[in-house]
Amino acid sequence: MALLVLRAIFVMVSVGIAVLIFNSPAVQASPTWVPWAILAGMVALPLTVIGFDGMIRRKELTTITAIYFGLLIGVFLTYVTILALQPIMPLSQNDPLHSWLPLIVGSVLCYICTSLLMQTRDDFRFLIPYVEFARDVRGLRPNVLDASAIVDGRIADLAEAGVFESRCVVPSFVLDELQAAAESNDRLKRTRGRRGLDVLARLRENEAIDIDVIAPRQESHDELSTETRVIDLARELGGRVITVDPNAAKLASVRTVPAINVNDVASALKPSFVPGDAVSVRLVKQGEEPDQGVGYLEDGTMVVVENGRDQIGRTVRASVTSTLQTSAGRLVFARPA
Repeated sequence: MALLVLRAIFVMVSVGIAVLIFNSPAVQASPTWVPWAILAGMVALPLTVIGFDGMIRRKELTTITAIYFGLLIGVFLTYVTILALQPIMPLSQNDPLHSWLPLIVGSVLCYICTSLLMQTRDDFRFLIPYVEFARDVRGLRPNVLDASAIVDGRIADLAEAGVFESRCVVPSFVLDELQAAAESNDRLKRTRGRRGLDVLARLRENEAIDIDVIAPRQESHDELSTETRVIDLARELGGRVITVDPNAAKLASVRTVPAINVNDVASALKPSFVPGDAVSVRLVKQGEEPDQGVGYLEDGTMVVVENGRDQIGRTVRASVTSTLQTSAGRLVFARPA
């Protein structure tokens, strides 16, 4: 709407300049077709400029900042342009162009500068001593969460601990994916989807965390994977991807988009389990070795229990023997207590 108002004002200013030209003695003494030609030219000029401006990809910027800097730069460029044209087009004080040319050039340059700045707030940052006009005032870049990071749940603990200063962004298609999973007939998918929605509700309840649901500006393609769409949105917002999927982190690195793997963060910290700790886990399947049983803790940590094959389907108490942290997650090796 602000851009439409600016374009309307630009057209009205151009018509106003044409009226000033009509009142000049030189035009009043000219043939009757000259004023109409001037009016047509002064109407066609802003329409042509607006047409070329509309062909440029749409951008944005804070309106007040754009108008301020646009007019300031436009006036400065007008002054420089008039100085540059004087040696090429020497005009006397009585020449009508001496009065009209600065108005015409100034209106065009002011519009172009202001329109450009209004459409580029996601790409430009203006720094003034102690003042910053930036896209994200709560941090340097937003944190774009994918489905794996939300379902994992540890992102909520990190956010509540104050690790992230900037806002968290949940792509709209990721939210739709979690909602569809929560309503799935598959028990595992339904559990993951509901857990993800619970984590989002937990983030929403914390007033110290700024979380937004944002849809991509460009229409998504069905053939693109969810990870690719998340990375594209992070690039569009100038943010970074938060994930627990090592493949998504690698893909973001290849596409030069910053990414944080929560598992890598966890690997830099001390392990939660040390040899001798007791864990209670329900074994759900057989491990790689014939006598192993495998279960999962609430946070998704895989527990491999030696001699646990006969206990599959039951909850056993085991003693930790060792741990292994990888980019794919944390592994805990244990034996029945």
